[in-house]
Amino acid sequence: MTTKNPLPLEGVRVVDFGQQIAGPAVAMVLADFGATVVHIDPPEGPQWDHPANAVLNRNKSCLKLDLKSESGLAQAKSLIEQADIVIESFRPGVMKELGVDFAQLRADRPELITLSVPGFASNDELRREWKATEAVVAATCGAFTDMGFNRVLMGINPSFSPLPLGSAYAISLASSSAVLALLEREKTGRGDHVEVPVAAALMEGLSYNSYVIDGLPNRYKTMREDEIEYRKANNIKFDLSYEDLQEYLDPFYRTYECADGRMFYCVCPSHRNHAKRALKLLGVYDELKAAGLPEVEDLHAPVAEWDGETSIGVYPLPKKWADIISEQMKTAFLTKTSAEWGVLFGEGQIPGAPHRTTQEWVNDEHTNAAGLIVEVNDPEYGLMKQPGPIAWLEEMATDMLTPRPRKQVSFDEALAELSAVAAQETVTRPTGQSIQPASGNGWLEGLRILDLTNVIAGPHSTAFLSRFGAEVIKLDTVKPMYDPLIGVLFTFQTNVNKQSALVDITTAEGREAFNRLVRSVDMVVINAPDRQMKSLGLDNDSLQAINPGVLFCRLDCLGGPLRGPKTDYIGYDDIVQANSGIMSRFGGPATPEEHAHLGTLDVNCGFAAGLGMAVSLYHKLKTGQATRARTSLSAVTNIAQIPFAFDYKGRAPFNEPSGREALGHHELSHFYKTSEGWIFLDSNRSELDKLEGVEGLQGISSAASIRDFLHAAFRTAPASYWAETLQEADIAAAQPNAIEDLREQYNRDADGTPGTALGSFSFSTYPNHPSGHCITQIDHCSVRPTEASTRTIEPAEQYGHSTRNILASVGYTEEEIESMIERGIAGMKWSREYLPS
Repeated sequence: MTTKNPLPLEGVRVVDFGQQIAGPAVAMVLADFGATVVHIDPPEGPQWDHPANAVLNRNKSCLKLDLKSESGLAQAKSLIEQADIVIESFRPGVMKELGVDFAQLRADRPELITLSVPGFASNDELRREWKATEAVVAATCGAFTDMGFNRVLMGINPSFSPLPLGSAYAISLASSSAVLALLEREKTGRGDHVEVPVAAALMEGLSYNSYVIDGLPNRYKTMREDEIEYRKANNIKFDLSYEDLQEYLDPFYRTYECADGRMFYCVCPSHRNHAKRALKLLGVYDELKAAGLPEVEDLHAPVAEWDGETSIGVYPLPKKWADIISEQMKTAFLTKTSAEWGVLFGEGQIPGAPHRTTQEWVNDEHTNAAGLIVEVNDPEYGLMKQPGPIAWLEEMATDMLTPRPRKQVSFDEALAELSAVAAQETVTRPTGQSIQPASGNGWLEGLRILDLTNVIAGPHSTAFLSRFGAEVIKLDTVKPMYDPLIGVLFTFQTNVNKQSALVDITTAEGREAFNRLVRSVDMVVINAPDRQMKSLGLDNDSLQAINPGVLFCRLDCLGGPLRGPKTDYIGYDDIVQANSGIMSRFGGPATPEEHAHLGTLDVNCGFAAGLGMAVSLYHKLKTGQATRARTSLSAVTNIAQIPFAFDYKGRAPFNEPSGREALGHHELSHFYKTSEGWIFLDSNRSELDKLEGVEGLQGISSAASIRDFLHAAFRTAPASYWAETLQEADIAAAQPNAIEDLREQYNRDADGTPGTALGSFSFSTYPNHPSGHCITQIDHCSVRPTEASTRTIEPAEQYGHSTRNILASVGYTEEEIESMIERGIAGMKWSREYLPS
């Protein structure tokens, strides 16, 4: 595809053996950035026969090869000989058994980059041979068990979600690692082999569901947690209805019915200004103040020192005020339609959004205008609405919005395409005898990043890059904008491996300190809407005037490659969940429910920003051009919904599994109760003969009702028996794990290693965490290079801990720093206690 501006990965040649979602999607992401991709399917076609393959294989040339035949294997090797990157997503060892040995290929061509995206890690001796479908990985990782407080209170366990979250996280992580390996190769001439297990990627995505803080103060417990503890202590059944559950939700973090009978999701917790604006817009603020709603000045002080029982801007609110406020808000929301409230909240800079379905999202005016949804004229489905890119560079964003439809080619055509690109390449990296030996360093050693982000997605992006050796300076305001839940508690995950400084950049002296920091770094990162860039001095001209050549990355909520009606609306993960159909699918259209995993989109948005920054770094090294990387929560919701986020004339109904009663895709891909515990079977009708051969399932192929047959059959033995028996028969099945059990089984005291050597799962406990609490969290071990290294987690330090050192590093004397601290230009902490009690 020729474009007006060369895309950053043009000239990069990829051979994609990927199947299912994750592998092909990684190659799709590289193709969206301009790489030339040849996709190879087996003779019988793709393993996953689905319209979404039109999305996954756009911008690719596709052919079928039989690697089990001598001629097919020879043709595959001829294509690989022309490649820079080779991608596969089979079980560990399968490619080698087929005759494609990555280790040998790299020994012969050390410049080659090979990427494996297996379901479970190659060093996971227990599970590496399992048939690791999306649902099997999800069940094993606790994604169907740890589904949030709502499902606990309603007594629903296990739960099912059709979102391919494991693949979604693996896509961002693996594509980022491919580009970072390209960056390293440009410097040294040497490639690498990288493994990104989908299970390890999913565990990182579930990081907020899995970490434990011993002695967590009561102020951080929600009404739902209190109710769970009360029911457990008093042996009361967990049986809340959806309607009753709503009264246990914080008024600034729940769904409201509107005048048109449709629902609106308000997400204003933990931020004083957002909550106050919402109450004023709804017309209830003055009445609540008259009723005595308190407002505490310093939310980061211990609760015992507050001058009121609670405050606007604190989460969670106590039940007394939650009930009073929610009643007022319920009445107010009934005065306008959900669409009207959507505009009022958006233009009023208040986080909130109407609940919509994925079909509405795909066809929405904003998503189409902003390039979050693009049109592709697919040879099978015709004009098709598809997800836009998950990350982009502002300078060439428009050129990513007209993907070429997938095309079927012959082997000769595929080889000619790769050869032609190779012939046009101007090689700028070391080659031949100049290729350097493996250094064992991280891919980003020496890179300095100034992090201006907050909440989850933005800080996750820089924490992600820090594992590869980047030095991150976290710069925050002297006075916190958020309450301690978001402002501090979440940072135990997001601020690892960072130095923290507090500076008031709204003052002249603070701005000078900011400018000095900008001049000292290679990249600046922020999460904010476009309208704020000029006023913050973060527009391109202002930044380049301070530090010519500095790179920049921005994340936001509803932004896309182009501007749309909602581009400047602010919001969080939940806003996009509601607006893009995730909540309507999870809870059911009439009773939408937050998808239970905290950070469902946030964490992946951080990984996608890491991808954008990696591409920006690679492009600068190749061309010298400074660019501005971008992504948004709205961009990554599309890869979390790849099986659903498309439309075309004649498309089958949008009727994927939804609601609390859904326990699978169909009767052969479903949860079943056994004599002891549950089993998830993930099979299909093409495997009926194989199922017929399983002891205890004889007769299934002739059963009048397969569902009834399996209900009865699985009751005859425990889940452990069925899991082992089905896995031995090479049928996808798994027992649903709880994250708590995984954490207990795969935890160790932090030992200075990243956890990549420990199989698919790895947790570390930090008994001497700087917060004073003992903390256990998931290791950052999903990206596993062979020759480069990844960094172990250094616990998040208290805000302001490194202020003196950071200011000294940009030329301030001890006397100047002390003066800045005394006058509030700089700060050393937000509160006496790291995690306020």
